[in-house]
Amino acid sequence: MSTKRKFHIPDAAEDAALTRAAESDADNLPLTDAQLKRMRPARDALPTMVGEKAAAAVLRGPGRPSMPIDQHKVRTTIRLDPDVVDAFKETGAGWQSRMNDALREFAKSHGMIRGR
Repeated sequence: MSTKRKFHIPDAAEDAALTRAAESDADNLPLTDAQLKRMRPARDALPTMVGEKAAAAVLRGPGRPSMPIDQHKVRTTIRLDPDVVDAFKETGAGWQSRMNDALREFAKSHGMIRGR
């Protein structure tokens, strides 16, 4: 069975019935052509309506913010003893970052890397 969504495009009679139903709702009337023509993208309209900072927060894209290329994490596969992984997992959310910090501390203390 296909997982693609199937769209039903209404015929003229169905479209007319939908339009009549929309026009009969006094609390939510369809937009007029003039109103549609005045519309602008949110990225253009929001800063003047709510301010730059609030608009930036609303318009921020999904996911984590981008980082400078020199700060990107490297995806790797590593085999570790189960007890070591379990010990970090038991510390709760953020265990991978804490494991990264522990490796960084070890590398620094052994002169393998500097700073950061």
